[in-house]
Amino acid sequence: MGKKRRINSDGGFKKKKKCPFITAGMKEIDYKDVETLSQFITEKGKILPRRITGVSHGRQKKLTVAVKRARHMALLPFVAHE
Repeated sequence: MGKKRRINSDGGFKKKKKCPFITAGMKEIDYKDVETLSQFITEKGKILPRRITGVSHGRQKKLTVAVKRARHMALLPFVAHE
């Protein structure tokens, strides 16, 4: 049984996404760093999933906690204003 390969529409293979926090060398995800957290939130205020951002499982959990803390401290909005 071999590994399943992901093939894109061009017939080539997809490159696996790497965690942006590991590549940047960040050890901690801080809830006060609004610029970094806003990269992982949609315009509506939803947290982007791992399959889109490429964040590892453990870091995604920490990212979720940091976003929720920033929302409670009113650094990030819960929802976008229309």
